[in-house]
Order: sequence, then C-alpha cells, then structure tokens
Amino acid sequence: MVNSSPIELALGPCLFNWSAEVLLDFYKRIAEEAPIDRVYVGEVVCGKRMPFTDSVWPDVIEILTGAGKKAVLSTLSQPVNKRERQILLNQAEYDMAIEINDMSMVPACNGRQFTVGPFLNVYNETSLGFLAKRGALTWCPPVELSLDAIQKVTALVPEVEVELFAFGRLPLALSSRCYHARAHGLRKDSCQFICERDPDGMDVATLEGRRFLAANGIQTMSDACHFSGLTSGHLNSIGIRRLRLSPHTTDMVQVSKLYRRYLDGLVDAEEFESLLEEQNLPGPLCNAYLSGEAGWKRTAIPA
Repeated sequence: MVNSSPIELALGPCLFNWSAEVLLDFYKRIAEEAPIDRVYVGEVVCGKRMPFTDSVWPDVIEILTGAGKKAVLSTLSQPVNKRERQILLNQAEYDMAIEINDMSMVPACNGRQFTVGPFLNVYNETSLGFLAKRGALTWCPPVELSLDAIQKVTALVPEVEVELFAFGRLPLALSSRCYHARAHGLRKDSCQFICERDPDGMDVATLEGRRFLAANGIQTMSDACHFSGLTSGHLNSIGIRRLRLSPHTTDMVQVSKLYRRYLDGLVDAEEFESLLEEQNLPGPLCNAYLSGEAGWKRTAIPA
C-alpha cells in the first residue's frame, strides 16, 4: 500500500500488562493488516513484568521486520533496582533501533542513534539539542506539550524528526508506588500482578463518582482517550513527521486504518471523529493538550 500522505504512522509500546500470548497474537495481526510504518516493542512501565514477556520480543521483532515494519526497542522508563539498571545497560548494546525513556541510558548508548521517548522531560530546544548532539534522531514530545511549543522547538532543532502521540489514554505520571496494587489491598512487592485484570488500565473515579483518571500499575493515565485530528498539511507545517498510536484492546488495526484514511484525505475531520468514536474506546475523546488547554477537554483545533 502506497500512502499519499508523507505523514507516517507508528504504534507505540504496549503500556499495559498483557500476557506474552496476547502480545504475540496482537503483533501478528499488526504485521499482517495494519498500515503502520514503525512499531515500538518492549516493557516501558514496570520492570516486574519483564520476565513474563521478555521471551516473546525476538519472535515479535522477526514477525514485524518480515512484514516490512521498522521495529524499535522501547526501554524501561523508571528503573528502580540494580537488575533493571543492568538491563538498560545491556539493551544499549543491542543491534537494533532503540527508544530511550530514562536519562541514564544516554551515556550508556555512547553516541549511538536513538529515539527520545515521551517519558523523558524534554520541553525545550536546549534539552533536545543536548540529546541531538548525543545521537537523538527522533523525538516523541511529552503528551502535555502544546502544538505551539512543539513547533518552536522543531524550528530550532530541525535535525531531529518529531513523532506526535496521537491516540490513546495519555501517560501522565509514574510513581515509585503502585496504586493499582494498593487499590486491591496489596503491596507493590507482592502485587500478584493485579494490573493484568485491567488491560486498558483501571478506571479511577472521584468521591462524587465522576470519571477522573486511570491507573496502570505504577502509572497514572488519563481517563479520556486522546486523539489528533490534525490534517497532513497542518502536521507538516508544524514539523511533525509521524503520529504515534498507543495500543489498547480496541481494534488497533481499524484505528490505524482510520488514521491512514484521514491523513490521506479520504475522510474529512467530522467523519474521522465520528468513526473513531464508534470504536470500543476506553474513555471519551480528548485533545485539548494540543491547544495548550486542560488535557481532559475536547476542543476544536484547526485541522
């Protein structure tokens, strides 16, 4: 399939606690059916999950590359012990594209090229320029950064391509404690991997019963499902080359096809949003971080 739009699509790393079997089946279908150019794989949120999924990634990478997708290894965003820090050092030596989500990996990569993940606190041209000199080729900005801010940074650091987080519950924060375990009366050290019960995150409501946030192990996420309704022309004018879709249990093949059709101008913005809402989304749509407003809101942004 030849895309008529220069904007590529990427599938971000799975942020949730899915089993190895579910992950393998998921990526097989992505490889066979999704109009995705780049796929990020690996555990990003919680190092305790890694022993249960590490064995599946070589097969997943082989399947994706065999289908013509570019596979990128996403690394842990919050290493908390010696074992996890050593894993990052080992991953820095892997012979494949890599995404860094913790600053400790920058010196470990020793000048090799890498993607700057959204978990790094890169909010200005000085920080991005620092990383560009050390090998950064691609930057996925933190999700709360506005389009105006992204455009200013890209204008000053044009050598780094930009990949915009464009679909999914927003990854907002990480903690050294596990709220998911606490909510079930468990401790982090004996969590029983309770987060696997909530494959799109656990809904968190206010005391008044209003939808509020979502918990995913040690991660806090938005309740609403973020989306980008920007046209290819608008994205190009800002300097954005690629959109990142975050995996959820909804049909990600259909979501990716819908984004592809919209970017290629085959559906208009109103139809795109309507069709997106028909998917089995984890929450209502939101997009206001893009315009510099409160991220949970949904607002009209010029396409």
